[in-house]
Amino acid sequence: MTEIAKYLPSPLRALRRAVALAFFCLWCAAGPAMAERVDLDDGWSFWLAKNAPAEAPPAAAWLMTDPAGAEAVAVPHSWNLTRGAEADGVGWYARTLIMPDGLAGRHLEMHFGAVFYRARVWVNGVAAGAHEGGHTAFDVDVTRLLKPGANRILVAADDRPGFATIPGYAMRLAGSGNVWYDWWRNGGITRDVSLRIAEGGLIRRQHVRQALIADSARLNTAVAIENIDDRAHAYRLTAIAIDPDGGEAARSETKVTVAAAGAAQPVVTLAIAKPQLWNIGAGKLYRIAVELRDETDRLLDRREDSIGLRTIAIRDRRLYVNGVAVRLTGVTRHQDSPWEGAAETRGTILHDMRDLAALHVTLTRPVHYPQPQAVFDAADRVGMLLIPEIPIWQMKAAQLGDPRLLALAKAMMGEMIAESGNHPSVLGWSVMNEGDAASPEGLAFVRAMKAHIRSLDPDRFVTFADSDIAIRPVRVPALAEADFVMANAYFGTWSGAANRVEPWLDAFGKSYPDKMLVISEFGWPGPFSADSASADAARTANLQEQLAAFASRPFVGGAIFWSYQDYRSNKNLFAGQADGLVDHGLVDGDRQRRPSYFAWERATRAVSASVGWTMAGDTPSGFTATVAGGAAGALPSYPLVGHRLHWRAIGGDRVLLGEGEQSLATIAPGTTASFTAGWSARATPVTLTIDILTADGTRAGGVVETFRPFKAGSAAYPPDPAQLPKVSQ
Repeated sequence: MTEIAKYLPSPLRALRRAVALAFFCLWCAAGPAMAERVDLDDGWSFWLAKNAPAEAPPAAAWLMTDPAGAEAVAVPHSWNLTRGAEADGVGWYARTLIMPDGLAGRHLEMHFGAVFYRARVWVNGVAAGAHEGGHTAFDVDVTRLLKPGANRILVAADDRPGFATIPGYAMRLAGSGNVWYDWWRNGGITRDVSLRIAEGGLIRRQHVRQALIADSARLNTAVAIENIDDRAHAYRLTAIAIDPDGGEAARSETKVTVAAAGAAQPVVTLAIAKPQLWNIGAGKLYRIAVELRDETDRLLDRREDSIGLRTIAIRDRRLYVNGVAVRLTGVTRHQDSPWEGAAETRGTILHDMRDLAALHVTLTRPVHYPQPQAVFDAADRVGMLLIPEIPIWQMKAAQLGDPRLLALAKAMMGEMIAESGNHPSVLGWSVMNEGDAASPEGLAFVRAMKAHIRSLDPDRFVTFADSDIAIRPVRVPALAEADFVMANAYFGTWSGAANRVEPWLDAFGKSYPDKMLVISEFGWPGPFSADSASADAARTANLQEQLAAFASRPFVGGAIFWSYQDYRSNKNLFAGQADGLVDHGLVDGDRQRRPSYFAWERATRAVSASVGWTMAGDTPSGFTATVAGGAAGALPSYPLVGHRLHWRAIGGDRVLLGEGEQSLATIAPGTTASFTAGWSARATPVTLTIDILTADGTRAGGVVETFRPFKAGSAAYPPDPAQLPKVSQ
């Protein structure tokens, strides 16, 4: 379903469902060319059972019909958005699915993008599957449960935390009387639902590994295939690399025989000559398509993943992208808004990700829990690096040492890597935030998770965010295990006085002489100020001062500000405070920009521009623009790849004198590029606007200059040469 269709008046939505069902029936009758998905986001009913037993079966009546008071909803949906943060319990979702005749021999499964937190699924009164973990996708095989005609789908979502759930009770905060994790839980079916229909075989996923050698790239894609038939198949698997311009860059194929109801993971190799590289701020993307065919050459399934060809390394405490040292900055963003809660639509995600790009974000975590694929896709396109995390937040040693939590953490990390591991935006994986890392249990947990991640994704870094290190910068074995250290450093508030940041950085440098440091959180939380306006003034001063301190230490590879927007919290950071928004953002919950938004944008530009006028006598007839990258080693600092300069000159009489655009060669940090253009001279004030745009059109910087001609007979005529603007002849 399109996003617009969800908001159509009910008669139009009903008509749309009828048309979609008609096409669905015709398609099933004709037989699919390959596996397809049918949108199931619409047509659900919902009711909440507070204080329900966690594992109790549904009431018999619910298996057949909705109870009184059930409301009509579409998913993604979060019931806490309308019923409040404390509306915990089991949310029930039901819908009727009309299936046509002619389904014999076809594989049917329901795909859930995410259900928070524990999910159980019934089809026609029969338990079909279950899943724990509120931010990762799962599938439920319903082949033997769906029948022609009307089918009743029932989904239970239990949003209540526990000692060994992820997220769970933040037991490190037990002394405060508030052990809720610091964002609003959003129970419900919070991402899309679909029905997959296939026969003969399925492609579950592919994992693409790359090696760049000289002027070529070698790709190995391990493709997980499942035989969903009751007989063996000799499959032909084809892999195709499609370059950023849409052309075919490479093709290869292999054959594999898979037993009935079996699985295999063949590896297909692709060689790409003269690859176009993915860069910070310039996300050139290749698409890797894999196609599965049977013995009759019938196409059974097709999958595409976007990748970026790049090298990433850490050497001598510096981060290198494509062999060039970079230093990056960013802002983290919660999956939360007043209008959707955590059940975000693509439109909200794209709005926020575009705004992050406008804030020159090149690195972010992005937050404490696995994100929707739209977040990764947007980061891929703009050349932004992410450090995704599973939501182990403020957990005590006893929790980290609980084998139930470790098993669930491994499963959740595995699901996140399977779903998101091909994205070039992924810098590394984070295993927790602000846990008891200094304990023996914390060390064992980090080591176990690091080994698990290495087995799944050996090419990525492994780390976690720690807050204790900002208070006591001593060497901790668990942090020594991390590929780079992430520190939540709130100098000025939680971590100590603002002027303690530089002594702390020096102490860190001595304790961890072999580690790059990423400031994974810093900022100014509103509760430390009297009101929102004074909090934002303090936030602005704090970000400017702290960025300057971080910039002065070359081993700080990146700094991530907390946070982009105000977000809901159960206790608003402190016990005893009412539920509501945490005043912590550059924008408020409604995305209205604060002064700190513009301060951050100015402080993190990696490009600047200056103008020299070309004169025809006393009249400007053109200009030379000098575009400069940030100083080498500055924070941020990275090559400007794929940027372009757009200019417009307007006379004082509002006449357009000239306009144009020019692609810029790559500008390395500390270097410049020049561009010259002109127009027919006019004796009028001239306003010249220069915009430096990134590869995707985001404004990276620029300048506006106005030339005002001197008038004969005025006090300033003839002009003092020192008062004349800079001139390029």
